Amino acid sequence: MATIKPFRGIRPPKKLVEKIESRPYDVLDSEEAREEAKGNEMSLYHIIKPEIDFPEGTSEYDPRVYEKAAQNFQMFQDKGWLVQDNEEHYYIYAQTMNGKTQYGLVVGAYVDDYLSGAIKKHELTRRDKEEDRMKHVRVNNANIEPVFFAYPDNEVLDKLIMRYAATEPEYDFIAPIDGFRHRFWVISDDKDIQTITEEFRKMPSLYIADGHHRSAAAALVGAEKQKANPNHTGTEEYNYFMAVCFQASQLTILDYNRVVKDLNGLTPEQFIEALKENFIVEDKGTDIYKPSRLHEFSLYLDGHWYSLVAKEGTYDDHDAIGVLDVDISSRLILDKILNIGDLRSSKRIDFVGGLRGLGELKRRVDSGEMRAALALYPVSMQQIMDIADSGKIMPPKATWFEPKLRSGLVIHKLD
Repeated sequence: MATIKPFRGIRPPKKLVEKIESRPYDVLDSEEAREEAKGNEMSLYHIIKPEIDFPEGTSEYDPRVYEKAAQNFQMFQDKGWLVQDNEEHYYIYAQTMNGKTQYGLVVGAYVDDYLSGAIKKHELTRRDKEEDRMKHVRVNNANIEPVFFAYPDNEVLDKLIMRYAATEPEYDFIAPIDGFRHRFWVISDDKDIQTITEEFRKMPSLYIADGHHRSAAAALVGAEKQKANPNHTGTEEYNYFMAVCFQASQLTILDYNRVVKDLNGLTPEQFIEALKENFIVEDKGTDIYKPSRLHEFSLYLDGHWYSLVAKEGTYDDHDAIGVLDVDISSRLILDKILNIGDLRSSKRIDFVGGLRGLGELKRRVDSGEMRAALALYPVSMQQIMDIADSGKIMPPKATWFEPKLRSGLVIHKLD
């Protein structure tokens, strides 16, 4: 059973939303944030990347930076750039990319569901990254940015959402940088709020799609507040954290590709020969070649694209992890041939999100920065849910969701 609740969102006035909204904190570095916020005192980067208010080179982990986030968050409210709703609402957040729209419900997700495993994860988290986000949540006493959940398709919720989608949204804008359309509706009808709550209650699980560190941080801070409150009842606002929940079938997962700096001492010919042990290798020429099905990969090396089809017996279609192309490529190419075992720490490999296209792989190899590139077929949402249900963890750098959630459309306060 998934427990959710509506909340009194803190939001920009309609006329200011495009001044305030931003990309998520973790998709750009400090200098990029500084550049995007230049000349805009209302940019949310002043709250989620507050190091931009300090001299260049100031660490984003400096204690003064966290304090500045809280000061700026309060200032935004004092100046009326962010205003809290008078009543508790759910919200609908729609994103349109390349003609396809996905509709998310913005809810308060239950901390105890995360702690019990009813909110399921598929990635490992790093304690240092958790602690960074925990500090940000603590100092602001708020979830400034949402996490990204998926839920099993639900006809009742779909009809309700489509009814709102036929009305004029509260916000409607095209975001800079990505050029995608973002729309936002407020659900204030008591009956609709009750319907949403009850439909989620029927769901055995929710699934973290993106934002594992933010989810962990939000839940852990909520748990801290539970322990610190001698009069804790379980109904306090800190028992919930902000999530945008999308129907699983609507989500777009792009390929997450690899580029490597060297061939581990092999010549190109030796590398291709080594691949033939576990893959059917076919030279596809100089035109960009994209894998078209599960267990097919594209290799770019010395100006040529190759199709690599994993041979039967090299994978296990009945195992949630063994079926994954990220597992096949990690075991049989990166580890076995190139001796790149730890994808999280190796300096010999980098990762390229599919939104950049295979042309970016070609560019990085042709420039001499990288020696070869490997393109993968995207993981499916069903595969992610299967892994989460099995209690297993996906290999690193396996999923790339697009479009990313914009930050600053709504904020959840913990009191």
